[in-house]
Amino acid sequence: MPTDREPSITAKLLHLLFLSTFWGMQIWVTFISFVMGNSLNRHTYGFIQSRLFPFYLHIGSACAFFNLTIFSMYHPYELLNEKDTFQLIIFFVCVTVAAINSQWFGQMTSEMMADMHLIEQACGLGQDIGLSSNREAYANLCESDPKYKKLTSRLWLYQILSSLCNLCCIVCNGYSLYYLAEKL
Repeated sequence: MPTDREPSITAKLLHLLFLSTFWGMQIWVTFISFVMGNSLNRHTYGFIQSRLFPFYLHIGSACAFFNLTIFSMYHPYELLNEKDTFQLIIFFVCVTVAAINSQWFGQMTSEMMADMHLIEQACGLGQDIGLSSNREAYANLCESDPKYKKLTSRLWLYQILSSLCNLCCIVCNGYSLYYLAEKL
């Protein structure tokens, strides 16, 4: 039996807390990654990324799931209007994309990066600052080592897919913040 009851203050607070936590993490991690990538050596950046991103992706997935759950509890399907239905879809997309990113792309990216770092260390590479400071040496390594070349192309693909997932979640959460602001 659907009800049109108002969410409790606790539910509203939790919903806002989860949404703002995920949004804040997304903005910080996304933009701080650009700074770190241009300021740290490849292996330090990769090490930090491999430790930071799993937490970020899993916490983000949990926040997205709790947002969907709280929203669903107070917006029964039978009583949804067009905007509420769209918001529910946005939360569902965010949960799905965040889960795929945390369970698949994030893990694969960290594993491939670790394998690449081992090969780079064996060749005396990886201590250069920024990702583009020694392109020629990495291009030569790609030409001489087929395993490294394969890892490089797969890492690039997974990083693009993970970035697209992250961007999708940023857009979803941005819309959710807009939706909440409309309700104020």
